[in-house]
Amino acid sequence: MVLGHESSGVVVEVGDKVRHLRPGDRVAMEPGVPCRRCDYCRSGSYNLCGDTIFAATPPWDGTLAKYYVNAADYCYKVPDHMTLEEAAMVEPVSVAVAITKTANLQAHQTVLVLGCGPIGVLCQAVAKAAGAKTVIGVDVVPSRLEVAKSYGVDHTFMPSRAEPGTDPMVHAERVAIQLKEELGLGEGADVVLECSGAEPCVQLGIYAARRGATFVQAGMGKENITFPITAVCTRGLTIKGSIRYLTGCYPAAIDLIAKGKIDVKRLITNRFPFEKAEEAFELVKAGRSDVFKVMIAGVQE
Repeated sequence: MVLGHESSGVVVEVGDKVRHLRPGDRVAMEPGVPCRRCDYCRSGSYNLCGDTIFAATPPWDGTLAKYYVNAADYCYKVPDHMTLEEAAMVEPVSVAVAITKTANLQAHQTVLVLGCGPIGVLCQAVAKAAGAKTVIGVDVVPSRLEVAKSYGVDHTFMPSRAEPGTDPMVHAERVAIQLKEELGLGEGADVVLECSGAEPCVQLGIYAARRGATFVQAGMGKENITFPITAVCTRGLTIKGSIRYLTGCYPAAIDLIAKGKIDVKRLITNRFPFEKAEEAFELVKAGRSDVFKVMIAGVQE
């Protein structure tokens, strides 16, 4: 199977009914094309379409190839001053935009982001661009907290690990109290964006949310976890899941990058030519703390 779904490219050919693109245009490619006919698609929630053809998702090949055929309306022309690397980064920024839209994030809110990997850091950046009053990044890896600081978060927090034998819920509630006290959050955050998928972070996020807050789960880790459902009920939390992109996320992401509101180039730590793509994947697989975002160049003529 061919991998790859975070991609950009140069148009080489268009169908005879395509009017908004022509050969030579530089585009960011949305890698999932829905059926367009189901109730979800027709209501605008195309991210929930069960028949989406998504790049690098069996049985569909991905974008890591010299040529890739994509629906014209899922190719977005980028401004002349944007590089193809920036255009490829539109995909993860679109994911972050979708997560914040799912949270219905409003200006002057306090936003807690659990996980400072690429999606978490981009969620922090999108939240700041949307006018969040305070944005906090949480992670257990110091180097990732440093990246978050460089992206303008107001605070970072490294939670302690539970001692062996400690009840995970007791620990999560204890760490949440510490976080709120140290960062002056009062009752807690207005919005919690969980971008790690780590069970302790999910638990921490529930206890760190203020009553009536919105909690969005975007990270995917273990399929089943221990979840503090009673705390969700007694705090009156709104729990939502976020998957892929919503209507308008790609144009919004392009705008954020093009106007300099989010500098995606600083997230790229490693670059590889197309011929060394396997080395790039091995580097990511190794999980080194100094590797953040790896870019593979297209096929050079």
